[in-house]
Amino acid sequence: MDNFFQRVFDIVKQIPEGRVTTYGQIARMIGEPRKARYVGFAMHQSPGVAGGVPCHRVVFKDGSLAPGFAFGGPDAQRVLLEKEGITFLPDGRVDMKVCSWEV
Repeated sequence: MDNFFQRVFDIVKQIPEGRVTTYGQIARMIGEPRKARYVGFAMHQSPGVAGGVPCHRVVFKDGSLAPGFAFGGPDAQRVLLEKEGITFLPDGRVDMKVCSWEV
């Protein structure tokens, strides 16, 4: 699984500031289209922004954010994304039409 995690981290490091992508998109990019959940496991184990992996830029398909525990509190991921200019819909989801990273 370590190689899988490293492949995930390598993709996440490429997500530009001000953009987001989804767990499923990352899984497809590394040739593992049915392993979106494992991408989530990798994000939970990542070294984080301080380690060069901007995991806060990975969201659910509908633009929903990770559960609160993943970033140290329920609003931490949103704060990081807002600092990068990510826009949100009124219901709190990322505006995927505007902010999605398309490769």
